[in-house]
Amino acid sequence: MTDTVDKVPASVPPEQIKAIPVRHYGRWVAGAVVIAVLVLIGIAFSNAKINYDIIPDYLTDDLILDGVWHTLYISVLSMVLGLVLGVILAVMRMSSNPVTSTVAWLYIWFFRGTPVLVQLLLWYNIALVFPMLNLGFYKDEMNQVMTPFLAALLGLGLNEAAYMSEIVRAGIQSVDEGQTEASHALGMTQGKTLRRVVLPQAMRVIVPPSGNEFINMLKTSSLAYAVQFNELIKRAQDVSSTSLAVVEMYFVASIWYLILTSVFSVGQYYLERRYARGSSRNLPPTPMQRLRKNLRLFGSFRRPEVSR
Repeated sequence: MTDTVDKVPASVPPEQIKAIPVRHYGRWVAGAVVIAVLVLIGIAFSNAKINYDIIPDYLTDDLILDGVWHTLYISVLSMVLGLVLGVILAVMRMSSNPVTSTVAWLYIWFFRGTPVLVQLLLWYNIALVFPMLNLGFYKDEMNQVMTPFLAALLGLGLNEAAYMSEIVRAGIQSVDEGQTEASHALGMTQGKTLRRVVLPQAMRVIVPPSGNEFINMLKTSSLAYAVQFNELIKRAQDVSSTSLAVVEMYFVASIWYLILTSVFSVGQYYLERRYARGSSRNLPPTPMQRLRKNLRLFGSFRRPEVSR
């Protein structure tokens, strides 16, 4: 019995299917709404009683630059203090000793549960609790010891240690337990295993949130104005008290904060990229590579062909 089904001759080309892209009208509406809101905000600020012309001049004012420097080094020192104490607290928290683990948990509970501003003010007024500082080899009034710098360092650093301890603990726990068991089998001590095996592998998990914490520290350091520390906001207020340009000085401070956070964000990106080499086969593109790619896309006016 022969097959009676008609077949299309091979010489006849199949009909070409044209895919018509779906039109997303909602995207155009959303884009128009966003642009309209931005235009209204721009008009409001342009009509405000703000002297924008003096803002570039005050960006390099001596007092403002002094505030930028104080913001930088109090942020760096507080972050170093928080990182060192955070590692110690993380090890204490994970210890099998119930005393050390409980003390670490109470520390984290207290410093994460109270506002940073309150902690700064408590350190600044610690002389109400301890009028004298007597270490045996050193004795002085607490008002003389607790300077604005020391109060800001302790308030910011000890608070940061509570957050860094949780970040470090999460990084340590992300390392497979087999790494620790193998190190102990080779005769390495607990401390040596932590330094040479666990922490280097945990850095891939620790670095990204630590970078975020440092960028956040740059902005949180502005609270140190409450203890009379000469950081950026305090210096901006000092300038505004003589120039009467209050809002303009806040714009100046905001510009400097944006500059600092942008610079350190780039550094954080490359640091994360470095520690990702051991876990990612294809590293993410650098900002310059992304920029060149976007420029090539914008330079091409041809619409990408629709897949058929």
